[in-house]
Amino acid sequence: MSIIKPMTEEYEDYLHDESRTGGGRADSISFPGSEEEVSAVMKECAEAGTSVTVQGGRTGLTAAAVPYGGHLMNLSKMDRIGDIEEDERGAHIKVQPGVLLEKLNEHISVKRPDLFFPPDPTETTADIGGMIACNASGAKSFRYGAVRDHVTALRVVLADGGTVVLKRGEHRADGRKLKLTAENGQHYSIGLPTYRMPDVAKNTSGYYAADDMDAVDLFIGSNGTLGIITEAELELLKKKALDIGLMFFFAGEECALDFTDALRKSDIRPVSIEYFDRHALEILAERSRNDQDSSYMREMPAGTGAAIFTELQEDSEDEVYDKLEAAAGIVEETGGDADNIWVADTPSAMRNMLDFRHAVPESVNALIDVRKRDHPGIAKLGTDMSVPDDRLKDVFAMYRKGLAEYGFEAATWGHIGNNHVHVNILPRSEEEFGREHELQAKWAEEIAAMGGAVSAEHGVGKNKAFMLGIMYGKKGLAEMKAVKAALDPKGLLCPGNLFGADGE
Repeated sequence: MSIIKPMTEEYEDYLHDESRTGGGRADSISFPGSEEEVSAVMKECAEAGTSVTVQGGRTGLTAAAVPYGGHLMNLSKMDRIGDIEEDERGAHIKVQPGVLLEKLNEHISVKRPDLFFPPDPTETTADIGGMIACNASGAKSFRYGAVRDHVTALRVVLADGGTVVLKRGEHRADGRKLKLTAENGQHYSIGLPTYRMPDVAKNTSGYYAADDMDAVDLFIGSNGTLGIITEAELELLKKKALDIGLMFFFAGEECALDFTDALRKSDIRPVSIEYFDRHALEILAERSRNDQDSSYMREMPAGTGAAIFTELQEDSEDEVYDKLEAAAGIVEETGGDADNIWVADTPSAMRNMLDFRHAVPESVNALIDVRKRDHPGIAKLGTDMSVPDDRLKDVFAMYRKGLAEYGFEAATWGHIGNNHVHVNILPRSEEEFGREHELQAKWAEEIAAMGGAVSAEHGVGKNKAFMLGIMYGKKGLAEMKAVKAALDPKGLLCPGNLFGADGE
C-alpha cells in the first residue's frame, strides 16, 4: 500500500521553510519511516514521471525544502540513532536523516560524554540529512571543519528507487571519472566537473569535484538533487578536558580584522573566531534592555566598535591559560582593549557567552518582524560568502562600499576566522527590499573574482541558484547538469535546487 497522501490544508506548513520563501505547492506528500518506504515512493514517482522535493526539519535558509509542484517527501519520521561503535578508525555512530542535531548531541552526551560531533550550526533543530545536503558547518568549523569532514559512510536512494552504499575510502573516482553500482546491479558512469574548487575553508556551492575524489563527497552538499540520504555514519571526536570562551573588544573594524589575521597565524588554534560589528552589537543591546531573560548581556566597554568571540579547548589548565595570555597579547598588539576581556571559564558562564552569540541573529530577526508590520513584503537578506585568507580586508571593503552606495542598513556577524561573515541587510521598505538581490549579485561576481565561494555553509537551494553560473560559468554549470543527468536523467529530484526553476 502506498504511503503517498493527497496534499491538503492539513499539511500546509510543509510548503515553507526558514527562508520564508512563498509560492510552495505540491500535489501529494509522504512521511516515510524507512529506506524501503523511501525507495518505494521514488519508484512510484519515477514510473509516473512525478518530481520529488525532499525535506526534513525545514530549518534551511535557501528554500531547498520548498516544493514547486509534484510530490513532497518529508523525512522527519526517519529519526533512529544507532549505537556508538569504535574501531581502528575511531568512534562512529549511524543515524537516519531525520535525527535532529540537538537530539544527537543529547544522545552522545548520555551514552559517551567523552565524545562529541563537531559541526555546530546555530540552528540546533536542524536535521542530519539537511546538514549533509548543504554541508553545514557553523562556528566551530575553524578548527574542526564542516560536516563533510565527519561523514564516513552513506546509504542513498537514487531517483529510480535503487540504493547505493558508499564507504569513505572504498569508492573513488579515476581522475574525473566516477563509476557507481547500485545494490540492484545498476551501473552509473559519471563525468565529474572539471572546474577547480575555490581555495577556501568553507564552501557548499554546487557539486564537489576533484581528481580521484571520494564518492561520498559528491552527495554531501548536493542539496538533494542526486539522491536521498537514508543513513549516515558520522565520526565522533574526543572531547578536550577544558573549554573556555573569550570575548575581545575593539574600537573599530580595522583592529578586529588585524586581530583575526594575527590570531589565526598564531599557535593558539582556537575552535572558533566569531565577529560582531557595531550595528549588530547595538541591536543586541537594545533588545536586551527589553528582554526579561538577558543574563547573557553585560555592559560592553565604552567606545566598542566591534567584538570577537573565540573558544579555546585544551586538555590542561596550563595549555588553555597560556593560550589565553597569548591571545591577550595579540589584542594589545592590534589595538584592542586588553583590560576588558570577557572570560567564560565555567559551564554556566560559557552558556551565557554562547547565548550572547546566538542572541545576535535572534535580535536582528526580531527587528525585521517589527518592521514587517508596516512593510509586510520585506525580509532580511544575509550573505553566505567566503574568500581566501589573503582577501579578508578586501571583502570587508567590498561589503562596506556596496552598503554605502545602496544606502542600506546592515548588521554583520559570523565566522570571520574562515573569512565568512553574514552581512544581514535590514530593509526599511519594499523598495529597499526589491534592490537587495541586485547588490548580492554584484557581490557574487566580486567574490568569484577573488577566488571565493558564493555559498559557504547554507547551501544553494532555489534562492541562490542564480549565483552558481556567476561562480562557475556556463561550462561549469553545464558539467554539473551532466552529473545530475547521469544519476537522475528525468530530473525528478528536488527541481529548482542548484539550477533554478527553469534549469538555468
